[in-house]
Amino acid sequence: MIPYKKELVKNAKALRKNMTDEEKKLWYNVLKKLPITVHRQHNIENYIVDFYIASKKIVIEVDGLQHKTPEMLQADNLRDENLSAWGIQVLRYDNKDVNKNLNAVAEDILRRLHLSFDDLK
Repeated sequence: MIPYKKELVKNAKALRKNMTDEEKKLWYNVLKKLPITVHRQHNIENYIVDFYIASKKIVIEVDGLQHKTPEMLQADNLRDENLSAWGIQVLRYDNKDVNKNLNAVAEDILRRLHLSFDDLK
């Protein structure tokens, strides 16, 4: 089992209730309709990831402009490396892509999960 920090559970619950518009859009239009379990704002080690598919060991992150700064890019790279050590693949999508090209984002996610639009509930 992948460890998590119990101290972050309260924060994860709060984030679940206050998802960004882009996270909501991806959740309600794609991820919630998948035939596999997707956890929102899930706690893994020292991190709270946007979405986690445990059965596939895939994290999905929806990144805003704050992730473009050198400091955040470095922090995201370190986070991705740490998650990778657990065999977890991180998929990152910009808010802009979710807003302007949701179908392409959905296609990419489905392809990586070996699913198609026909598999959505």
